[in-house]
Amino acid sequence: MKKTHKIGGTNVLLTVLLFLGCLTVLFPLYMTVIIAFKSPTEMTNDIAGALSFPSTWNFSNFSEAMRVTNFWHSLGNSFLITAVTIVLAVLLHSMAGYAIGRNMARKKGYKLIYFYIVSGMFVPFAILMMPLVKQTAIMGLDNRLGVIILYLVFYMPMNVMLYSGYLKNVPLAMEEAANIDGASTWKTYWTIIFPMMKPMHATVAVLTALGTWNDVMTPLVIMSSSEDTTLPLAQLNFQTQFGTNYNLAFASYLLALIPILIFYIFCQKQIIGGIANGAVKG
Repeated sequence: MKKTHKIGGTNVLLTVLLFLGCLTVLFPLYMTVIIAFKSPTEMTNDIAGALSFPSTWNFSNFSEAMRVTNFWHSLGNSFLITAVTIVLAVLLHSMAGYAIGRNMARKKGYKLIYFYIVSGMFVPFAILMMPLVKQTAIMGLDNRLGVIILYLVFYMPMNVMLYSGYLKNVPLAMEEAANIDGASTWKTYWTIIFPMMKPMHATVAVLTALGTWNDVMTPLVIMSSSEDTTLPLAQLNFQTQFGTNYNLAFASYLLALIPILIFYIFCQKQIIGGIANGAVKG
């Protein structure tokens, strides 16, 4: 009886925690949607008015938000930077994770390299910001290319850690069999190991995409040309010294949310497998 009571109490606690977790996610999303469809005259300071549905669903906020942010141009820049970063991150970081993960247990030098790379996760961007601004300007990388290179460096510690951890679940015997058949390390990696890491590729792609797509600070301080404006950077137009146009801003946030949400939906099954097999054990 005591055991049953304990299990029942645990289930109630988990249910409450799950409800609170869902509430913290759904409530901001609800506020974003209703504010995006409200007119400025419906924005009130009282809680009841803020939580109420709009009297008329105002779709003009979205068209105006697209005009203010030059939506398609900004979306194209964000998509280009994010897509190139994802592809290069999957290719380069997986190779680095493979080289380090397979040799870390046998050679001490690789373990030192691993800890050196992973330690980059603990370096705040604020410390690197001013030196990077000057360095990229001197090298002529104060543009989209420079931002992509910086993203590859910033996400390398996390991605190398994930790939190295995932490789612990890939049997070494498969590579040994390929070597016996005469396959080189390069061929073994691309024909056997790289396809087997598909769940981790999806995990790395989504985590990198989320950070890259939503980032404001790096493009803001690095890119000098207004033509390279990304979508999050263009959304700063809604904030002025006199206030913030929340209706247009939230409408723009919803528009920016759609592409990354679609990308996540397509990759979610692979993400769950990648995290379960790699991130936890890594």
